Amino acid sequence: MDTINKHKETGSQQTSKTTAPQIRGALSYDDKVIQKIVGLSIGQIDGLLTVDGGFFSNIAEKLINTNNKTTGVDVEVGKKQVAVDLSIVAEYGKNIAEIYQEIKKVISKQVNQMTELEVVEVNVNVTDIKTREQYEKDSVSLQDKASEVAENTGKAVSEQSDKVSDKVQETVRKTQNPAKDASKPRVE
Repeated sequence: MDTINKHKETGSQQTSKTTAPQIRGALSYDDKVIQKIVGLSIGQIDGLLTVDGGFFSNIAEKLINTNNKTTGVDVEVGKKQVAVDLSIVAEYGKNIAEIYQEIKKVISKQVNQMTELEVVEVNVNVTDIKTREQYEKDSVSLQDKASEVAENTGKAVSEQSDKVSDKVQETVRKTQNPAKDASKPRVE
């Protein structure tokens, strides 16, 4: 019987080795991860011009060119669920209720697909409406304008520098030639 018991013990030891040990831990997401998923997922929705971060955020974006997808996206992230709040600028002439439905659908799909979290709430506040042309005109930031001015100034300075350099070289040639002539004897 000892042989049978030893065999059973050995067999039980072998099965415990093949079973994967239980690994404890938890998966969680920073708010900014969900904000980025939301911001990137709604980027191609027809009629949605931009997610609006409010007055001060818009001033900052006009001063510094950013591609920050989280501006204007607020989220509350739990262990199993997510709630999303957005402020948007919609395109004039588009059906805003349809834009809202599309936003909810896209956000829910992407967040769930990437995180398996359930989106239980999507609140959208429409802060403005603009034509596409008006939006594109407004999107040119002060940084873009400043960069353009700096580029034009750089070209002008470079052109003036080239002119000054040419004048200096011409003056040096003129002053060197009489000096060479003065070193020669005047008479033979």
